Amino acid sequence: MSGNVKRTTRQYTKDYKAESVKLVKEIGITKAAIELGVPKTTLYQRVKSAEIGDLDTGIGTQTPGSAMTQAMEIQQLWAEIKALVKENARLKKENDFLEEASAFFAACRQRLAKKSE
Repeated sequence: MSGNVKRTTRQYTKDYKAESVKLVKEIGITKAAIELGVPKTTLYQRVKSAEIGDLDTGIGTQTPGSAMTQAMEIQQLWAEIKALVKENARLKKENDFLEEASAFFAACRQRLAKKSE
């Protein structure tokens, strides 16, 4: 046999993929694969994508894995907010100091100007 066999890959919409994941959850991966005419490995990949949040399966379809991912993301965002608040406070202190220093040097400059007149 020659090596000129051309494989075609089917393209599916995100909605179709999301529905296939829902079907897997309802009837199992083997039955879903047979019904859809899709390899089980493809369905495993779609289910995994849905679990980690790469494939949106719609409202009310959160899994413990994806919920934990969201909780971790929220925790990370709160830590980032805390760091930004701390940085903002530091910058405000520096700005206040620079304003005071600027006023001090402006006053010194005015005194020197008066003395030199």
